[in-house]
Amino acid sequence: QKCRGITREIIRVNEMVLKVAIQMDPIETIDVGGDSTFALGLEAQKRGFELYYYLPENMSLRDGAVAARIRSLALKDKSEDYFSTGPEEVCHLTDVDVVLMRQDPPFDMAYITATHMLEQICDHTLVVNNPVAVRNGPEKILPVMFPSLQPPTLLTRDLNALKDFREEFGDIILKPVYGNGGAGVFRVTEQDENFSALLEMFMVSSREPIVAQQYLPDVRQGDKRVILVEGEAVASVNRIPQPGEARANVHVGGRPEASELSDRDIEIAKIIGSYLKDNGIVFAGIDVIGDYLTEINVTSPTCIREIAEFGGPNVAKLIWDAIEVRLKR
Repeated sequence: QKCRGITREIIRVNEMVLKVAIQMDPIETIDVGGDSTFALGLEAQKRGFELYYYLPENMSLRDGAVAARIRSLALKDKSEDYFSTGPEEVCHLTDVDVVLMRQDPPFDMAYITATHMLEQICDHTLVVNNPVAVRNGPEKILPVMFPSLQPPTLLTRDLNALKDFREEFGDIILKPVYGNGGAGVFRVTEQDENFSALLEMFMVSSREPIVAQQYLPDVRQGDKRVILVEGEAVASVNRIPQPGEARANVHVGGRPEASELSDRDIEIAKIIGSYLKDNGIVFAGIDVIGDYLTEINVTSPTCIREIAEFGGPNVAKLIWDAIEVRLKR
């Protein structure tokens, strides 16, 4: 029975008729025009793959087996009536070929627990991105592995260390270590009298360290999102902050614009690329301001749709090409 099952798996992979389950946030809440998960789903559907969908809270782990209550999924590339689902069924996740872990942060204990559950299926099912690497690589901590690429950065809850950092650099950024989408990010200048109050707010609202970084004036020219597939830079989009705003995230009003990969973007990608590829990070998005790497996004990177709108490459296609290569191996 086992040998016959393996033979069927080999035939299925060679023909690339894959069963794909997407672990994501409620699909009825997404912004279709800018959602990278939707783009990945459309490309999978275009290839004739069987597409399924479930929420993280629909997963269960019992006696070493991971199951989820999933629904078949059909997508339409339109602004309304863009999806339909089949009836709910319980599926062991080792019975699918690929799981896309695509729910958005916050990177909290629920998120971390989901990575532990998905880790149990990695010997049988390709999880993108590798849940162990995702767990070990929070987007604001992973760049510390490459200190020569970062602006001056401090990670601490020590108030004196934070005060010393501000005194040294004057104009700084404060942000939560596990935040996302620009939420909770503050610029504090030398003259700003809210510094102590902001530290108090951070200390009360969470038990995690605070990230402090030197403010980079180059952000006025944009906070570039560079997409890496298997550790190689393939495309980018620039995000321009609104006047009077220090954050360039699209979620908080940053304006996306066409962008070309610079020599520095490619240089940064080459330095970090082998780490990402070797650790199963098929799809990553790095943030580059001027010459500096500020974040490495491995949870649910975005900007696939924006890049396509500006005439860039079909990143979803490149990602699925890479997934198929991994499955063939």
